[in-house]
Amino acid sequence: PLISLLHVLFAFSVPFVYEGDILLRRGRRSAINCESCLWPKSQDGLVKISPGPFLFLAMTERSWIADALQEISTLTCVQFVNRTTETDYVYVEHGCWSYFGKIGGRQAVGLVKNGCMDKGAIQHEMNHALGFIHEQARSDRDKFVKIMWEHIVAGNFGKVNSKNLGLPYDYSSVMHYGAYDFSSSPGKQTIVPVPDPSIPIGQREGLSNLDVAKINKLYKCNRCSSVLLKSKGSFSSVNHPSPYPNNSNCLWLIRIRQSKIFLQFEDFDLQPSSDCSSDYIKIYNGNSKNSPVLLDKYCGKGPLPSLVASGSTMLVEFASDESITATGFRASYNRGMNTPLQSLENSINMFVWKNWNL
Repeated sequence: PLISLLHVLFAFSVPFVYEGDILLRRGRRSAINCESCLWPKSQDGLVKISPGPFLFLAMTERSWIADALQEISTLTCVQFVNRTTETDYVYVEHGCWSYFGKIGGRQAVGLVKNGCMDKGAIQHEMNHALGFIHEQARSDRDKFVKIMWEHIVAGNFGKVNSKNLGLPYDYSSVMHYGAYDFSSSPGKQTIVPVPDPSIPIGQREGLSNLDVAKINKLYKCNRCSSVLLKSKGSFSSVNHPSPYPNNSNCLWLIRIRQSKIFLQFEDFDLQPSSDCSSDYIKIYNGNSKNSPVLLDKYCGKGPLPSLVASGSTMLVEFASDESITATGFRASYNRGMNTPLQSLENSINMFVWKNWNL
């Protein structure tokens, strides 16, 4: 009888692995649509999640996790803060999995494993903890992908009666499976985009623009942030060339795969002020406000020097206060080359601009 009782207790306490990496508590499979499983929002409008200490990890692994989480914090209202006395928090274990949504108490996330330490893979598992399913599990997925059931390892590619937040299907999501994931036959695809099978899926380089939009919408974040993933493109302040609104604060994260980023401004007109304390542009050499500054607060009228990031990410911040506005800016970016000559030219341009505003 005691053994039978232990079997019963074990059955209801051991998590149920769903879709390869989502842990659901036994008897709680309905939690996949659980709105009460979201992390609470503080009075300041932030969703604060405390990761436990990563003491058993090497410094390199800790920095990878910190970088991935910092990108989420930069672009959304979900903030990862150091744990003090919080009773609900996440901590890292060996593996590549996560519980779905907030379960309460000490909540494990599996990250330490080959193939689960890429930035996008870390964000993938943390997004499960935030309450997100796999993208190809959406209720409308059959309009966008074809599941090749004959090549699939059993227990994967289920479909959920999801709400989808009124946002489009996202092939670029870090939550999307790759074309060959869970294949039972080497070289055989398990999921094919339709109608264009050449569309890439399964990237783990970082949050997509829609990943950011989904977090901000699910948690009702008041955030203006975008991710620009194409090899070249342009962006502008709100309403440009008409005046931008007061109390605006927007971020653009540019990420070009395996390439440095070249940025230039075609139009620039922001309210001038002492030390640019009112309205300003600020540009970071990385994916967060903790990254080195490429261009400190700048306002007034252009021209601005062209800028080259040292890596594949660049963050552009624009802020305005509650008073006077101007027409704002328009900028374009593309793949850049950070040769020593260009770096020297960039430094000279910055020196001239700061000292003589030429």
